[in-house]
Amino acid sequence: MAAENKEMSFWNHLEELRMTLIRMIAIVGVFLIASFIAMPWLFDHVIMAPTTGEFFVYKWIGAKDFKVDIININVASQFLTHLSSSLWMSLLLSFPFLLWEIWRFVRPALYQNEVKSLRWGFLFGTVMFYLGCFIGYAVVFPFSFRFLTEYQISTSIVNQISLSSYMSNFLTMVFVMGALFELPLLALILSSIGLINKQMLRKGRKYAVVVIMVLAAFITPSSDPFTLFIVFTPIYILYELSILLVKSAPKEEDLPEETE
Repeated sequence: MAAENKEMSFWNHLEELRMTLIRMIAIVGVFLIASFIAMPWLFDHVIMAPTTGEFFVYKWIGAKDFKVDIININVASQFLTHLSSSLWMSLLLSFPFLLWEIWRFVRPALYQNEVKSLRWGFLFGTVMFYLGCFIGYAVVFPFSFRFLTEYQISTSIVNQISLSSYMSNFLTMVFVMGALFELPLLALILSSIGLINKQMLRKGRKYAVVVIMVLAAFITPSSDPFTLFIVFTPIYILYELSILLVKSAPKEEDLPEETE
């Protein structure tokens, strides 16, 4: 362990934890204020972008005529949405800074080999989280939203999407994909403690394909094969990436001999 960690008492650790929490709250607070101020622009140009054919993904697939009007049916919804959206945006933007504060707190208690592994893990996890959020924003949500808003069980029913419904689906899709993109990191952790290995994941590939297909269909309940393929592809790539990252099964000669 680091020398300074050995010399710190319980109360010193508690004080360091308190200061870490204060800094984390301050970081979120700064981003919250900035997000609240910028939210009107962010809402029009980022959050609401998938509701019109001007969204860059729709342009690529030739769906420029797509447009959905979002309605508000609650007096306080717009104000509450402004607050909640600012909070979620502040958490998203402050994520690497919060990880850095956590890293600063736990680092003195780690051995040198653990420091190297966790430093790489924090960086890898951060990049994958943001990549997953982007895939959720640019791919998963737009295609599922477009399918669901255009679907009609009867032509006599007019779809009117409420602000709360839109925001609930938007945040769910974006952050679920961000969480799913942490799967390689989870696989790496499970491999390091011996629960899974490269051979195990390779043997389970055919089952994984079925599970991923079901998961993709659940995330985007669309009968369009193109949409399913777009959602299936990044998740399957994550599985293959996990195979590359995890350790191989130990050889028989490396296993400890059983005692009678």
